[in-house]
Amino acid sequence: MSHRPVWLAWSIYGLVTCLLIITAGVDLLSQDGSTNALRFADEALISLATPLVLAIVAALILSHQPRNTIGWLLMAPVGAFLVIGPLENYVEHLAPSSPEPTAGLLLIVWLSNWGWLLLIIPLLYILLLFPSGRPLTPRWRWVGVAAIAWATLFVLMVTLSQKLTTFGTPELMFNNPVGVLGEATVERLAGVWIVGLLALVVACAVSLFIRYRRADDTERKQIKWLLYACAVFLVLFVGGTVSGVSGTTTLGGHIWGVFFGLSIVMLPAAIGIAILRYRLYEIDLLINRTLVYGSLTAMLALVYFGGVATIQAIFGALTGGEQQPQFAVVVSTLVIAALFNPLRRRIQGFIDRRFYRSKYDARKTLEAFSAKLKDETDLDALSDDLVSVVRETMQPAHVSLWLRPDTAPQRNQPD
Repeated sequence: MSHRPVWLAWSIYGLVTCLLIITAGVDLLSQDGSTNALRFADEALISLATPLVLAIVAALILSHQPRNTIGWLLMAPVGAFLVIGPLENYVEHLAPSSPEPTAGLLLIVWLSNWGWLLLIIPLLYILLLFPSGRPLTPRWRWVGVAAIAWATLFVLMVTLSQKLTTFGTPELMFNNPVGVLGEATVERLAGVWIVGLLALVVACAVSLFIRYRRADDTERKQIKWLLYACAVFLVLFVGGTVSGVSGTTTLGGHIWGVFFGLSIVMLPAAIGIAILRYRLYEIDLLINRTLVYGSLTAMLALVYFGGVATIQAIFGALTGGEQQPQFAVVVSTLVIAALFNPLRRRIQGFIDRRFYRSKYDARKTLEAFSAKLKDETDLDALSDDLVSVVRETMQPAHVSLWLRPDTAPQRNQPD
C-alpha cells in the first residue's frame, strides 16, 4: 500500500476536524440563552458530529482501502458542511438589514441554492458503488453519469432564475442580473427535476438490491449494515413528518431531533463498519433486537396511553365527569410492567419464526438434543444423534465424528 493516500487522508481529516470545530462551535455558542439542552444536542449532532464522523470514516477507508472510491465520496458531504452551512448562516444574519445585492452576496446566495447537491449526489453514488467502490456492471455507470448531468441541470436552472433566494431565509430575495427564467417556469422545471431525482434514487436502490441478490455472505452483511442505517433514518424522518413533530420547538420535537440527528450519524458509521468489516457479523443480532424492542415499545406505548384514556373515561362516567389521572397512570404502568416479559417473548418468537426461521429451527433442534442428552447412555446412538443435529442445523457438505480412544492407563482400584 502506498503511503501517499494514507498521509493525504489523515491530513485532510486533521484539517477538516479543526475547521469543523471552529465553524460549528462558533455557531452553536453564538446562539441565545433560550436554547435548551435537547435543541443544542440536536444541532450539535447534525452540524458537528455528522461531518466529524464522515471525515474519520473517509480517512479510515482511504488509509485501509485507498482504491475504494467511497472514501473519497464521503469527503464531498464534509466539504458541503464546511462551506454551505456558514454561507447560509451569513445570509440569514443579513435578512433583517436587507442589504443591497452586491456581486459577492449574489455569489453566496447562488452557492447556497444548490450546495445541498454536494450531499445528495455522493449519497446516490454510494448506493450505486457500495461496498466495493465499483458499479455492479459497466452498464450501471450510466446512472452515475446521469446523476452528474441532472445535478448540472439544476445548477444551470438556478443560474438562469430571475430571482435568487435561500431555503433558510425565503424572505431574502434578490434579482439575478443574468436570470431569464420566471418564477412560474422555475417551479415547473423544479417539479420535473425532482421527479427525475426520485427516478435516479430508485435506480441506485435497484442496483443495490440486485447486488445483494448476487453477493456472497460477507457482502450481504455489508449491504445489510447500510440498509439498516437507511431504514432507521427513513422511519424517523417519515414518522416525524407524519406526526408533525419535526421542526417544532416542543419537547417532543426536540426529542425527535436528537434521535433524528443520531440516525444521520449512523449512516457514515454503518458505511465504515461495513467496508472495514469491523464487527460485521453482528448486524443480524442488531436487526433482530431492533425489530423486537421497537415493536415492544410501540405496543407498550399503545397499551399505556390507551389504558390511561380508558380508565379516565370509565371513572368519568362513574363519577359524573371527575377524572382520576394519577390512578389511571399508576394502573397503566402496572399493566405494562406485567406485560413486558410475556409480550417480549411472544414478539421475539414471532420474529424468529417469521424472519429467522433457519436459526429458530436450529435452536429448537439443539434444545431437543440437549434434553435428550441427559438420559442417553448409548454412545453409538448418541454419536448418530450428534451427527444428525450437525447436519440439520449447520447443513455442511460432509460431516464425520471421530472419538479419541481412551489410552490413559487404568489404575487398580482397591477391593
